Amino acid sequence: MSSPVRDFITHHYRHFNSAALVDAAKGYEAHLAAGGKMFVTLAGAMSTAELGLSLAEMIRQDKVAAICCTGANLEEDVFNLVAHDYYERVPNYRDLTPADEEALLSRHMNRVTDTCIPEMEAMRRIETAVLAEWTKADQAGERFFPHQFMYKILKSGVLKKEYQIDPKNSWLLAAMEKNLPMFVPGWEDATLGNMYAGHVISGDVKKVHTVKTGIEYMMELAQWYTETSKTNSIGFFQIGGGIAGDFPICVVPMLHQDLQRPEVPLWGYFCQISDSTTSYGSYSGAVPNEKITWGKLGIDTPKYIIESDASIVAPLIFAYLLKW
Repeated sequence: MSSPVRDFITHHYRHFNSAALVDAAKGYEAHLAAGGKMFVTLAGAMSTAELGLSLAEMIRQDKVAAICCTGANLEEDVFNLVAHDYYERVPNYRDLTPADEEALLSRHMNRVTDTCIPEMEAMRRIETAVLAEWTKADQAGERFFPHQFMYKILKSGVLKKEYQIDPKNSWLLAAMEKNLPMFVPGWEDATLGNMYAGHVISGDVKKVHTVKTGIEYMMELAQWYTETSKTNSIGFFQIGGGIAGDFPICVVPMLHQDLQRPEVPLWGYFCQISDSTTSYGSYSGAVPNEKITWGKLGIDTPKYIIESDASIVAPLIFAYLLKW
């Protein structure tokens, strides 16, 4: 089907990283058309980059079967949902002096490249809402994953009056409405993870394990992958690198080598968007073929790597798939 974005990139993007973008988009589409599912990973600050403008619709159209993201991406989509009007953009961020940075700190404006997240309007507002859920679960002797707590506050509607963007552009809201499987390894290093530790130390939350851990996420992922792969090939679409990508891709060799389940299939598609160029000893800079030696991908697995800015590339691929 013809569409403005599809027509543009297929006509103009013929070589180098632009050609890799088109190949990856066509491979993603072919994987879904063959009955496959796609697992998407989000590293970096993609929520603050407002990837929800395209990712939310990908979720609604069932072009994303599950997500693994950092704690930052989990919370920052909700920060943007309730505090967008208070954000400040700093287009000249490369020119900031230490004194300029300190001035932003004094105003409680937390900078992510060219965008400042307002602490009081975003972080503390969400802390209030999620703390109520943490203490409620703690007192009831219940335990949930980090994303389940976020689903709870979104589903409750307690923040609805605070929305400052069109809700259709929140990818986490779309995920909550689908009850999308989600995995958030290393949540402890995110802002809300730090706040949670503080509330445990201060005694507001009595049991540290009220929020489930990364090991439990891996166990949950192992179950999801095992069951889903019985009927559908699962692809891996990686935005950025780090723990958001490395954690979930390891589930296949874990199932094969540690649980002795050789019948579980390998990932059926792989694409990584990263500005980390090929380098020595780097996960993000490793070429896809290296993953064959780790039992993650096979010789015949379609593999793509796009060395570029994910905030440019991912929306284009999503727009291609959505026929925008």
